[in-house]
Amino acid sequence: MNPLTADSKLIRDPLEALEQHFGFREFLNGQDEVVSALLSGQDTLAVMPTGGGKSLCYQLPAMVMEGVTIVVSPLIALMKDQVDGLQRKGIPATMINSTLTPAEQSERLDALANGQYKLVYVAPERFRSSQFIRALKQVPIALFAVDEAHCLSQWGHDFRPDYLRLSEAVAELDYPQTAAFTATATPEVQEDILKVLKLREPFVSISGFERPNLSLSVIHCEGHREKYNRLKDLVETHRTGIVYCATRKRVEEVSASLSGMGVKLIAYHGGMEDKDREWAQNVFLDRSYDVAVATNAFGMGIDRPDVRFVAHFDVPGSIEAYYQEAGRAGRDGEPSACELLFNYADTRTQEFFIDGNNPGADVILDTYALVRKLCGSANEGVTVPIRELSEMLNVKNTMQVGSALSHLVRAGYLERYEVSGERARGTRLRNPELKDTDLEIDQEALEEKNRRDRSKLDGVVKFCYDHQTCRQQWILEYFGESNSTPCGSCDCCSDNTSRVGRAPNDEEFEIVRKALSGVARTCGKAGNGEWEPRIGKGKIVQMLTGSKSADLSAARLNELSTYGLLKKEGSAYVFALLSEMEKAGLVAIRKTPYPLLAITRRGTEVMKGDRNFSLSWPDREHLAAVEKASGSQADLSNLTFDQELYDKLREIRSTMAKEAGGVPSYVIFSNQILEFFTRLRPTTEEAALRIRGVGPTKAEKYLEPFLAAIREYES
Repeated sequence: MNPLTADSKLIRDPLEALEQHFGFREFLNGQDEVVSALLSGQDTLAVMPTGGGKSLCYQLPAMVMEGVTIVVSPLIALMKDQVDGLQRKGIPATMINSTLTPAEQSERLDALANGQYKLVYVAPERFRSSQFIRALKQVPIALFAVDEAHCLSQWGHDFRPDYLRLSEAVAELDYPQTAAFTATATPEVQEDILKVLKLREPFVSISGFERPNLSLSVIHCEGHREKYNRLKDLVETHRTGIVYCATRKRVEEVSASLSGMGVKLIAYHGGMEDKDREWAQNVFLDRSYDVAVATNAFGMGIDRPDVRFVAHFDVPGSIEAYYQEAGRAGRDGEPSACELLFNYADTRTQEFFIDGNNPGADVILDTYALVRKLCGSANEGVTVPIRELSEMLNVKNTMQVGSALSHLVRAGYLERYEVSGERARGTRLRNPELKDTDLEIDQEALEEKNRRDRSKLDGVVKFCYDHQTCRQQWILEYFGESNSTPCGSCDCCSDNTSRVGRAPNDEEFEIVRKALSGVARTCGKAGNGEWEPRIGKGKIVQMLTGSKSADLSAARLNELSTYGLLKKEGSAYVFALLSEMEKAGLVAIRKTPYPLLAITRRGTEVMKGDRNFSLSWPDREHLAAVEKASGSQADLSNLTFDQELYDKLREIRSTMAKEAGGVPSYVIFSNQILEFFTRLRPTTEEAALRIRGVGPTKAEKYLEPFLAAIREYES
């Protein structure tokens, strides 16, 4: 491969570079502040949702700053996809990983030292090599960017031991400006990233995780037959999607069943040959195939925007994993379905994984003793497969032995080495004099990791059994966002909403007419009173609410007269309103083959002034107020929060939970609902029922004591 030249004059202005190199005229929400921080020289941690454009946050500064940007990326397929995309744009980029021969790696390092690249993607295992680090020292590094940074936290959902070397690598490279990027990180994982990478006075950007175009549902299934029927419905309804399975065996079973139903699909799991996995990923990304059945190995770098559904056939191991995988649906902003097909018995598989990932101190010590014995006095090394080692140790879960070996390598007691002519690596002792009785094993840390992993699985189970709290709110609260708005489209919001249709009042009528005008402006006239749709529902919502999306600008939708017409209503309300308008026949989805939104003849009549229609109206005032208050810089100050009232309501909830047999407090009402009570202060059942998550059933069972407390407090 001939490297692209990097010696052309730099474009210093970021907006000019954005359009010149990437073809965008505006940043997406959250990108500009991250880019500004990096260009001002700050270390940075950016937590941005899947599809939020985090890659550009380090690619653009790379093109503006002097020197080379090193990007650490965990998957070969991911970095290849990124590099190919950059090269198509004429950006000098390359990658260095295990797919290259030593000669090819040396060639690229030489080209790097000669200034022929601006971005270099590197696999984390390259930092095992001191020779590689010495080569990087000869290169002027502008930025050291760590992608998928949650992989370096053992409390994250996708911990990768090779990431731990990055702290040492940054020190060896004399602490260049460093940035970490991830799509899913709880507050404790964020803290871990900051600590491990030793970021200096970092700029921390936590972009909103809310995805209003995703409809999250948990479907309780009695058995596999019910799951297969549901998958068939999803494929027939949505056409394009991903089915996630917990194991390779399950991928093969589900693939065979769906293929038997006539579904054209690709299968993907870590046990496949590299060339087969690469083929499967490529034909899915180039749209030759529309359905993928895969383990979680099929994830990072899957940037197909028109994925209309994501289904989880098995229970995921954590909320982080679930939301990251669900977030691969609807990256184009269009409405998409995410369904978790839940059966409690499936948790046994995740418990097996937890057992395998958390060997006790006894297994670790026994593994070391066995390796020491097999290495002999000459420390010749061990190439015995893990399955055979497990049989020698009489350990049934072979994952435990693999995890024990990894633990011993990280602790510095063992080392791995390449075996000439073989794919497998060997293992030998770092210090042959050490016996198993000499090792220092942190039993407390092992127990804490085991506890946290099981707590993550418990969180998923609670999520599945909670039928009252909005799914998206539940997840956002898990990630530390306490001021989110009910999505209005998940299974819980649908179940807890009981509104009958009615005619509009004057204000509602004008809002509907504005929404219809927005839809009409995106359509072409097809004659006979019909309209030709051209834009999907998601982009229409973005246009009506004044989004600054780069895609919106590229399509020139921000130049329409209806741009921002419903900005004050908020995207959550406009999404919900358009859904109700669709049910009333004012707008319609046309599949051509993608779902585009058109105004109907009936909608045209309403737009022109006909008030003869009814809708099940979303709670506009509540949704708009809370959404406005839940922005990144807001604190809900426009709705008075009183800690004393909130504490009183929590005491009432705690008492009621005990009287109900010791049920969890959130079964009564979630913390978010109590906060809504505190801010909105409903004093009647009618007012409380307008709050999402307060359905008729809950109102009858639990509501009155809270209303009484609010009335007493108000008086």
